[in-house]
Amino acid sequence: MADAHGKNHDYHLVDPSPWPFVGSVFAFVLAVGAVLWMHGSNPAAMIIGFAGVLYTMFMWWRDVIKESRQGDHTPVVGLHLRYGMLMFIASEVMFFVAWFWAFFDASLFTDEAIQASRVAATGGVWPPTGVAVFDPWHLPLVNTLILLTSGTTVTWAHHALLNNDRQGLKMGLLATVVLGVIFTIVQAYEYGHAAFAFSRDAGGNIYGSTFFMATGFHGFHVIIGTIFLLVCLIRAYRGHFTPKQHFGFEAAAWYWHFVDVVWLFLFAAIYIWGSAGAVIPEH
Repeated sequence: MADAHGKNHDYHLVDPSPWPFVGSVFAFVLAVGAVLWMHGSNPAAMIIGFAGVLYTMFMWWRDVIKESRQGDHTPVVGLHLRYGMLMFIASEVMFFVAWFWAFFDASLFTDEAIQASRVAATGGVWPPTGVAVFDPWHLPLVNTLILLTSGTTVTWAHHALLNNDRQGLKMGLLATVVLGVIFTIVQAYEYGHAAFAFSRDAGGNIYGSTFFMATGFHGFHVIIGTIFLLVCLIRAYRGHFTPKQHFGFEAAAWYWHFVDVVWLFLFAAIYIWGSAGAVIPEH
């Protein structure tokens, strides 16, 4: 690849792009609009900012896909993209560590000073006195099986791509997207039938707070991953991926496996261990 001075090298010098500036402006509008909305103002500014951020993401990633199709993603560039994705996933791991830390701190040290204001509400035990938690062997187990199966289907799609099996790639991706949607629907149903509350108006409790923050953010990541894989499915139908150049798909697969692994820890820690000895309502 030659740069503007005619020098050949393996690095991609990105063309001038408006999206960093446009994205920062809309992100600022989104933040300010959200603050104003939380203080009772009209949510119009927040909605405009959010729509602008989505538009920026679409256009910016469209340009990245276009660059890959033009051959700008050389082996060196592809390696650095993989490093970037690995660092991103590492940051996501630490993000979830914070929620696990909060959950275990609240559950293991119910009488510590940091919990003093909550002891009366929890009864000094975990889960808090009177909280009827989810049966881990009902819907949570179903969702666990769904995500484990989706990890298998995305791996099927990956191997199909490596063997230039276009039909297998499409079927594997389609199955993974469908399973991701089903997981989200099941979790939404589960949330709608929660026997405990997060909102202060309904009384609230530390169990509900840690539960919804950890599982809710995971559900948000499932939605993001599903969209990521849906974009890959559309690109697969357009013939964008080859056995030797498919970083976009590889990044989506890595992200999806990360989502799978996080759920296994959530299921084991929050649903099984965190509900031991608790009152489980009958279905």
